[in-house]
Amino acid sequence: MNRRERQAAILRLVREQALSTQAELAHALREEGHDVVQTTVSRDIAELGLVKVRAPSGRLIYAAPGAGDADRLRAIGAAMRRYAIGVEAAAGGVVVVTTPSGYASALAQAIDEGGHPSIAGTLAGDNTIFIAARDGVTAAALRDELAAHLADGAA
Repeated sequence: MNRRERQAAILRLVREQALSTQAELAHALREEGHDVVQTTVSRDIAELGLVKVRAPSGRLIYAAPGAGDADRLRAIGAAMRRYAIGVEAAAGGVVVVTTPSGYASALAQAIDEGGHPSIAGTLAGDNTIFIAARDGVTAAALRDELAAHLADGAA
């Protein structure tokens, strides 16, 4: 089997099955008779641009790029409601999010994995996250969008 056939099989498998890990994906390929090792699967995942999305079960699973964008954005909202206690705009396209002590890293990871189109990246400390807005996005607009998630959870 060549690389193109293997990658086509990977795309089909992630559409048909809830696969969460590289090992699960490699196992599914082997069950279909493809001789693969986990390092090859890892490289294929990167080349295909597979992303993790939240399945209805709540479990993170692989999906093709662009699949589940709404789910990924909902996951950011859920993480904001769970961990964030404050959001404010700062100079230079930076948004500052505060969390209880020890939760900034978990929230930053959720934001990064969510692939928000307006966010270039995050930098987390113990209880503070700096979020860099992409070019053309103001810190105030991004702050308003992220802060709206906090209001969604309010009664």
